This record gives sequence, structure tokens and C-alpha cells, in this order.
Amino acid sequence: MTINQQFMLEAISLAKQAASEGEVPVGAIVVKDGEIIGRGYNTPIGKHDPSAHAEIQALRDAAQKLGNYRLVDCTLYVTLEPCVMCSGAIQHARIARLVYGANDPKTGACGSVVNLMAEDKLNHHCEVTSGVLADACGEILSAFFKQRRAQQKTR
Repeated sequence: MTINQQFMLEAISLAKQAASEGEVPVGAIVVKDGEIIGRGYNTPIGKHDPSAHAEIQALRDAAQKLGNYRLVDCTLYVTLEPCVMCSGAIQHARIARLVYGANDPKTGACGSVVNLMAEDKLNHHCEVTSGVLADACGEILSAFFKQRRAQQKTR
């Protein structure tokens, strides 16, 4: 198992925590020098906060631990391709590497719908690795929405 896969498994465990709370199951971690310094999972429903995506939560946690909003030389692992909002936060935080699992064909901002990470007009770019444990990451999302649809039919 690669180091990317090992860290993605931690993000997957956070995605499962989100699902257990009725949130869309996305998990994220921030790693610096081989150590997890930030963790987050989706909580916009529970927190009544549209910005409470997994990536934002993990970036906030890491920034607090480092005492700096710049997360230079850090890697963000997330189970789902970041959206526009999260991609902007990743760039502002100066994340060096982004590693994500499943593509998001509806709101993905790292190549699926748009690619902000490759936009020449923006002043920061990070290295992007996609598809790490993509099937496992995608299955968590598929199972969550399948269960939701089934619950809606029984109402």
C-alpha cells in the first residue's frame, strides 16, 4: 500500500463519520512532514454552514495547529474532488499537493467541470494527484445517496 493510499484511508474513515451524522460523506486530512495535522469531514447540515466542507474543516484545523493560515509544504487528502469554494481555499492556504479520490462530475473544480488548479491567471498552483482509492471513495458516496433515495421513497 502506498503512502497516498494510507492517508486516503484516514480520509475515508472521516467520510464515514460524516455519513453517520447524516452528512454527505466526504473526509479530508492535511499532512505535513508525514504527520496528520488537520482533520475534517462534511458538516454543513449540522452546523448550518454552507462553507463547512471537509476540506475547509481540515484546513482550519491544520492552520490552528500551525498557528498560520499558510499551509506551505502541506498535502491535502480528500475523498472527493474539491469544489470551486474549496479549491479557492486550497490555493489561498498555499497547499503544495492535493490528493483526491473520486472525481465529481457535477461540481469538481480540479478537472471534472473546471480546473482552477491549472488556471494560469491564478497566482498559486499545487500538484494534483487524482484517483487514489477512487472506487472506495466513490462507493461510500453511492451507498449514502442510494440509502437516501430509498428513505425518500418510504415517506
